[in-house]
Amino acid sequence: MARPRVLLIIPPLTQLNTPYPSTAYLTGFLRSRGYETEQADLGLDMMLRLFSRPGLEEAFRRIRSAESPWRGEVQQFLALESSYLATIEPVIAFLQGKDPMLAPHLARPGFLPEGPRFAADGRPGPGAFATSPSDNARHRATLYIEDLTDLLHETIAPSLSLNRYAEQIMEATSSFDRIERALAEPLSFTDELLLEALGPLLARSSPDVVGLTVPFPGNLFGALRIAQAIKAQRPATAVVLGGGYVNTELRRLKDPRLFQYVDYVTLDDGERPFLCLLDFLAGGRPQAMLRRTFVLADGLVLFRDGSTEPDIPMHELGIPTYSGLPLGRYLSILDSLNPMHRLWSEGHWNKLTVAHGCYWKQCTFCDVGLDYIARYEMTPADVLIRQIDALIRETGQRGFHFVDEAAPPAALKALALRLLETGQTISWWGNIRFEEAFSPDLARLLAASGCIALTAGLEAASDRFLKQMKKGITVDQTARVAAAFRHAGILVHAYLMYGLPGETVADTVDALERVRQLFANNLLQSAFWHRFTVTAHSPVGLNPSAEGLTILGPAFEGFAENDLRHADPHVSCPDWLGEGLRTAILNYIEQAGLTVPVQHWFPQAVHPPRVAKTWLTRALGDAAPESLTAERRCVWIGGKPVVSAEGGMRTKLILPTRMEDFSITVSSNQVDWLLNLLEDATPAPQRSGRDYPRLADIRERFPRTGTRGFDRFAKTAAWHNTRQAGLLLI
Repeated sequence: MARPRVLLIIPPLTQLNTPYPSTAYLTGFLRSRGYETEQADLGLDMMLRLFSRPGLEEAFRRIRSAESPWRGEVQQFLALESSYLATIEPVIAFLQGKDPMLAPHLARPGFLPEGPRFAADGRPGPGAFATSPSDNARHRATLYIEDLTDLLHETIAPSLSLNRYAEQIMEATSSFDRIERALAEPLSFTDELLLEALGPLLARSSPDVVGLTVPFPGNLFGALRIAQAIKAQRPATAVVLGGGYVNTELRRLKDPRLFQYVDYVTLDDGERPFLCLLDFLAGGRPQAMLRRTFVLADGLVLFRDGSTEPDIPMHELGIPTYSGLPLGRYLSILDSLNPMHRLWSEGHWNKLTVAHGCYWKQCTFCDVGLDYIARYEMTPADVLIRQIDALIRETGQRGFHFVDEAAPPAALKALALRLLETGQTISWWGNIRFEEAFSPDLARLLAASGCIALTAGLEAASDRFLKQMKKGITVDQTARVAAAFRHAGILVHAYLMYGLPGETVADTVDALERVRQLFANNLLQSAFWHRFTVTAHSPVGLNPSAEGLTILGPAFEGFAENDLRHADPHVSCPDWLGEGLRTAILNYIEQAGLTVPVQHWFPQAVHPPRVAKTWLTRALGDAAPESLTAERRCVWIGGKPVVSAEGGMRTKLILPTRMEDFSITVSSNQVDWLLNLLEDATPAPQRSGRDYPRLADIRERFPRTGTRGFDRFAKTAAWHNTRQAGLLLI
């Protein structure tokens, strides 16, 4: 058999503003190995068919013809049908960036029909953040799309959401029963639109193999609807299932019923399993020599992992490609005007990975034993630069989202230096750990290279629980790292959990007070608080008794296994606790309620927090003084110095930056030393991280005058201003 043709599909639904990166990674890799590979985002195609005039006309027709006696808000939507039909296509074109001059019209009340989302938004005009007419228009257009989504969800399309599909079917999936029943039901309206998009795609690409990526639970049903249709239309086509959901939840797969829809299920990184599978399908290897792949044989689900080839190292993965994905058709929605929060839904971001896995991998709540965490490997900085250059050429976009589990400080430093050395201009953000390696100087270096935002797990906002979960950070340390980013102009988002083993209501209230202080002092710009869940592959899930927990189920019935119900005999975690936390965070994100006592957010009475109002001030004041003896290197991110005036024993220098000029005066015998230092510390194409001056060396070279050595000079205004102007110690 000739080399199989491959089609990789993103099923509904991940996000509408940019493609989920899994197919871009795998398409680039397979093409680099000579395989004819195409990719498509059927979730986007389905939504664009729905949010069109013909799509809405059919939707309203079905709503009107339904047997249910619609009342209340549905009747209000039906009364405004003509307004929705007249505005839907202009709104979609605007969100796609095709008609920016519509912004003033969309921004003012009276053009768009306004449903419940507008009323709940409570913001007739720009809110706490400075907004342009374009931002205000996109926010209103997003509310309009959310209103329509709510209408369809409540009437004829219960599977529909803007970033997931049929997720309600994914409850209690330890058994395949519920999914099988849902797949046996007649196609829903949105299912029909999905399969309308699939038919022409299959005819055009004529694939031998279709890969379906399932990163989240809200992608599985759509993926299986697609697989179901492929088996009906092209039974000889091999269907492969993989992705983040599969990698975490289907590791003990036993139920053969899934294989009515798919032929193969692969685990962990897809490059090596896909190569082995394509080789097998071409007759090049026996089935036993597949890699991390479930197959059905004689009615039994078998796991084949006989391949001895290693996983593909990061420097051999090739360059991701968005070829075939219509970047100009994605919707740049704006559900929040918060500058950090909006990054997830606004515009296209090229996706890359600084390092595979996590370099820490000790957190007890995390799946530290699974490949996506356990196998740690950095991408060489020069490889990242090549990938960045290629994606800019392909997409014309200079925005990058590094999708690491936790990008290492050393790797980010190397990347930042190479960006500065090569003069490449990008805007980037990613996920890190709040650790002390992110010093104020490293934060400034990252910002100089284009870093605009970072996300990280603060988790419990409590030292006791951070230690218990082996997070390796403290709350005070987090505050100082966040302050370093704030001073560098980098936005920060924190992930938080409540309901941890042994966590009382009082502990949670204390955590909220610390988070409030971080928001009130602008050290956090965004956050998300979710309830702690025991997962089957985490240290807590593998040994719950060590945390004093009892697992209640669900019992594994052959399909999915991940989220486990648990009981904590020592404390209770009432649902209203989460309501209060969510309400507080939603207000904080909008810069509201920051002076309200935290206990007032909860629907039931709680005691005031035990955290001092001065906690943050004290934490920031406890920062260790800068050490000038550590093994660090000097990097200059300012402009070329100018000798402004010379005379006698003193020389005046101007140190320019992009925002302001700094003036310093040094003794004449120090001028050459300082100018040489700044030249040697300036990033340049031929320079590498080892070539920057070491702090120890510049101390030795400092021109002493009597007893006045470098330590004394380091206390002068000249040194302080040089540091302010851009001399970093990293």
